[in-house]
Amino acid sequence: MKLFFPTTFDADAGGHFGPFGGQYVPEMLYPALQELNGAYNVARQDANFERELLDLFQHFSGRPTPLYFAENLTRQLGGARIFIKNEGLNHTGAHKINHALGQALLAKRMGKKRLIAETGAGQHGLATATVAAKFGFECTIFMGEVDIARQRPNVFWMEQLGAEVRSVEFGSRTLKDAVNAAIKDWIATVRDTHYLLGSCLGPHPFPSMNRDFQSIVGLEVREQLKEYGVDKPDYLVACVGGGSNAMGLFNAFLDDSAVHLIGVEAGGRGVTKVGEHAVRFGAGRPGVVEGYKSLFLQDSEGQIQPTHSVSAGLDYAGVGPQLAYMHSRGRLVMHYATDIEVLAALKTLIKTEGIIPALESAHAVAEAIKLAPTLSSSQSIVVNLSGRGDKDIFIVAEALGDEKWKAFLKRAAL
Repeated sequence: MKLFFPTTFDADAGGHFGPFGGQYVPEMLYPALQELNGAYNVARQDANFERELLDLFQHFSGRPTPLYFAENLTRQLGGARIFIKNEGLNHTGAHKINHALGQALLAKRMGKKRLIAETGAGQHGLATATVAAKFGFECTIFMGEVDIARQRPNVFWMEQLGAEVRSVEFGSRTLKDAVNAAIKDWIATVRDTHYLLGSCLGPHPFPSMNRDFQSIVGLEVREQLKEYGVDKPDYLVACVGGGSNAMGLFNAFLDDSAVHLIGVEAGGRGVTKVGEHAVRFGAGRPGVVEGYKSLFLQDSEGQIQPTHSVSAGLDYAGVGPQLAYMHSRGRLVMHYATDIEVLAALKTLIKTEGIIPALESAHAVAEAIKLAPTLSSSQSIVVNLSGRGDKDIFIVAEALGDEKWKAFLKRAAL
């Protein structure tokens, strides 16, 4: 299986996807990015690197993850068959381990001693802390104060793995501020530190590199569908924060126009008011933030606007440059799901299939619930379930008003 392959939507040599992407960083970071890009370009041509990474995927992470026919949900909704790519069954519980392993191998090749990362939902931080423990790196995770409170179980495990979790207490105290804190640290420690950026965004080569490491998802789907007698899917659906799980699913199908690609953003409490959602496509404007050009939620003066999502991983104000480019070229359709729709989708998947999705992934499930009844039974939808939902127990129990859970927390706090 080849992880590294070209498509017509790749970046140019400077890391530009049409008008998006690039490198817009302080001068002192250019050498680090050049070093990383050089190591990445050598590695992607090296069969030994690919062999080692695929071995880690199989024997450490537990790949391939299942492609599951959601028979009960399909029957309940009518219309298209729904398949679930269950990335939540990866080691650490999400797709993030894919690019964490890839970048850890590169950091090892470059002789780095320390990993840093940003995280919102905590799954990327957990994956980074995990590979740091495995490969013997020092590790620091930057996480917004708000997200630490929302994702305490992941914080606990990051610390048990030996990582230092630094609370970011400026700005909105969420993911975008954690990114800023990580970049500041990288500037000061660039000689021996690798910034293990957590999505298909940031300055070149991170968007292309993480897409390549995540491409295993779609490659597996392409083969696994054949076991169900499906030559190729009609629709691929993935939630979109920064874009790593979406690009992982989409990349193997980019040049096949018969496969429709749908991304799902966080509609939050509704899209009519600033600060109540994280819908970049439509409400966003082109801009340069945190080292790359893409679509961002910003005001007329270029100041980043506040966001909201019931999920901790989809409230980022920007989006990966390749996704912005694909949308501008008409290759990608973007929709959104509100918090109410997401919680309803989560409950539906739990009760029909016995699968507990992460709140991020439940956005994609919500879209599939809307889409399937409009299609014929001969058509198929693949939903990327990017993570499992145990990390969200505090958010979900509160959102659903579970009195037994609240009583338990009160007793546990005594």
